[in-house]
Amino acid sequence: MERFPTVLKRAEKHHGGSALLESMVPKIKSPRALARTEDSRWLAQMTRCIFQAGFVWRVVDHKWDDFEDVFFGFPPDRIVMLSPEQIDRFAQNPRIIRNRQKVLCVQSNARFVLDIAHEYGSFGKFIAPWPGSELIDLFNLLKNRGSRLGGMTGQRLLRNMGKDTFIVTDDVVRCLQRGGLDIGDKPTSQRELRRIQEAFNRWHEASGLPYSHLSRIAALSV
Repeated sequence: MERFPTVLKRAEKHHGGSALLESMVPKIKSPRALARTEDSRWLAQMTRCIFQAGFVWRVVDHKWDDFEDVFFGFPPDRIVMLSPEQIDRFAQNPRIIRNRQKVLCVQSNARFVLDIAHEYGSFGKFIAPWPGSELIDLFNLLKNRGSRLGGMTGQRLLRNMGKDTFIVTDDVVRCLQRGGLDIGDKPTSQRELRRIQEAFNRWHEASGLPYSHLSRIAALSV
């Protein structure tokens, strides 16, 4: 694998030096802050990422205040009580994006959040201590227990909420390939994802940088 200082120098060259590059890396919340984040905020961000997937993000962003209003702030315990008739009315509401399958995901993920909260006290308390060296397992859990939270949707959820995580974007993949990692252009197999995790683990151990920063710098190096 290519050493991370080489990747960093390439990113700095592409983007105007170290100071500007530092301004482009994601914000990370402390485990304590993550643990204190309300369950409604996790469900809201799940919903936002799901509706943005395969769609124009700015349209979702423009309508987001209406999403918050229509779903009354995304309290999971209230969302799970919605009747099928109420869900249908939500899916037809012109204030939000009328995609019934994605609206159904809101209720499914409310159950997911409540299940985790029942086990760990809150969804944030479950996510907060998860080690960066085992992020692939967290991605798998979001995919298997959540609704439409596989791939980059679950990864973006974590990043947007402030969890220290890498995201397997196309640019990150190209950076890793250029560095010598044996993965395909669209790595989805567990073997490839494990290789990606191991590569980031090595970079993290050598540099001391957060996984989110390593991932963003890798993308900016391409």
